[in-house]
Amino acid sequence: MSTKSSIQNHSSSKLNVRKLVLLAVFSAMAFILVLVVNIPIVPGVEFLKYEPKDVIITIGAFLFGPLESILMSVVVSFIEMVTISTTGPIGMIMNIVSTVGFATIAGLIYRKNHTMKGAVAGLICGVASMTILMLLWNYLITPLYMGVPRETVVQMLMPAFLPFNLIKGAINAAFTMILYKPIVTALRKTGLVGESASMSKTSSNHSKQIWSIIISVFVLATVALILLVMNHVI
Repeated sequence: MSTKSSIQNHSSSKLNVRKLVLLAVFSAMAFILVLVVNIPIVPGVEFLKYEPKDVIITIGAFLFGPLESILMSVVVSFIEMVTISTTGPIGMIMNIVSTVGFATIAGLIYRKNHTMKGAVAGLICGVASMTILMLLWNYLITPLYMGVPRETVVQMLMPAFLPFNLIKGAINAAFTMILYKPIVTALRKTGLVGESASMSKTSSNHSKQIWSIIISVFVLATVALILLVMNHVI
């Protein structure tokens, strides 16, 4: 029994180390995306910029769990604060709230319903949760680091913060749906993650995967048109 227990403990230790390594890799990828992609979305509000780190963190939430997504969010936001951010601890807190509102909520729902429908439902709820949270937190916190009256921020909630978070959430949800399966498949082929029982029925999930990609591309195209209209390009 002691030998069996020793083997089990050794196996568990290897899994934990592998998981920590993968979380570190995902966090590094998320931070790199912040460095590479930083695009203003709302005309006239330069500090509202889109960066796709939530895509990687949400995929991590789907793979490892919602608690791990919180850990990745804190790590990436802290690295941002000490390297490239100019908003200090307040900006870090806002980044954590935004990412947790999206990725962790999506991960929680997906954990309860580990199917394509669960993923879609989780992402939709993540967009809604993040948007509501960021409206509230911007109302409470933004006056502190912008140095403006709260009334000024209130005037920005609907024309600036609301569309920004909806657009950001829609983009992240679409890219998560497109990238999740290829990333998970690659990790499984290398043996870095195990096979999921609910996702192993590839034949029954193939058509759903195709439709999820089609819908995601449609969402991205729609968002692109909205952005072009908002910036008076068309």
